[in-house]
Amino acid sequence: MTKPLTLWRAFLFAGRLLTRWPLPDPGMPSAADLGPEMGWAALFYPLIGLLLGALLAVVALLVADAPVLVGAALLLILWVWSTGAFHLDGLADCADAWVGGLGSRERTLEILKDPRSGAMGVVALVLLLIAKFACVAALLQQGTASLLLLWLPALARAQLLALALTTPYARAEGMGAAMRSYLPRPAGWLLLLLTWLMALVVTLLAFGVPGVAMLLPALLLFWRWRASLLQRLGGYTGDGAGALVELTEAALLLGGALLGADGV
Repeated sequence: MTKPLTLWRAFLFAGRLLTRWPLPDPGMPSAADLGPEMGWAALFYPLIGLLLGALLAVVALLVADAPVLVGAALLLILWVWSTGAFHLDGLADCADAWVGGLGSRERTLEILKDPRSGAMGVVALVLLLIAKFACVAALLQQGTASLLLLWLPALARAQLLALALTTPYARAEGMGAAMRSYLPRPAGWLLLLLTWLMALVVTLLAFGVPGVAMLLPALLLFWRWRASLLQRLGGYTGDGAGALVELTEAALLLGGALLGADGV
């Protein structure tokens, strides 16, 4: 049975991995404990997303009376800073690798390892940030930003959990391979279900039954991106997982903005 201290360390590990928040440093675990702690840390990914969403929701309330574009800029800056652009980096790497890899698994993996960003990566980042900024501005104007931002990051990070539960890791070794090997699968499926139920309930409260439609892109994105990862790499990588988070957030923001514009 996992001790509470180990769970606390796993939470800190997840928080320090996914955010830039000044959380206490639990120190590196021993070689024998590294895999199990990484596996348990994955269970906290949706919770880290929920805490991030709570922060964004509070700030959205604070900037409600500010000019919409200023409020949207502040929220997006806080969002990117809080995550350290961690998932944005994955999106940029995947954009470069999928275009420059020319269908080759080896070449795609080689580009994913390259810390430099090419033209395709820069274009992908710019377009995604423009989309996020426009959607956040629309949500602020509609008055639904706080309610959506509260749960949206949690659902996006639940995609990481879903990927680890259903998809092999593309490389034989690495952090992702260790995490997937030691991930407590029953607890992972339960947390995944609870996160989706939370998102469903809040969406129903915000938009009614038609609002459920805004959750469908998250499912479709997971299915399509997972298929692309399997076809190109034979599994997922950290960059591929980060790209899925960013694409999910953008899709959910767009769905919320469009539903609000229809007056649902």
